[in-house]
Amino acid sequence: MSTVIAKWGNSLAVRIPRHLADRTALAEGTPVEISEEDGALVIRPQPIATYRLDDLLSSITPENLHTEIDSGTAVGHECG
Repeated sequence: MSTVIAKWGNSLAVRIPRHLADRTALAEGTPVEISEEDGALVIRPQPIATYRLDDLLSSITPENLHTEIDSGTAVGHECG
C-alpha cells in the first residue's frame, strides 16, 4: 500500500487507512511509539499500563502516606 507524507504545522504526517487502523487497534488519541529500525519508520501502539492493587499498596511508606482528610459528617447513608 502506498500513501503520501503530508505537512502538519512544522511536522510531517502519515495518514493511516481505516482498515489498517482497525486491524492494529489504532484510533484517534491512541498513544504510539515511533522509532527507526534499519532505515524504516516503525509505529507501534504503546502498551497499556496495568496495575495490581498489591503492588500499589506495597509501595506505600510512612514517608509518602497521606494523612486522613476530614470531609465533614455523613449526610446520607455513606457509612452504613
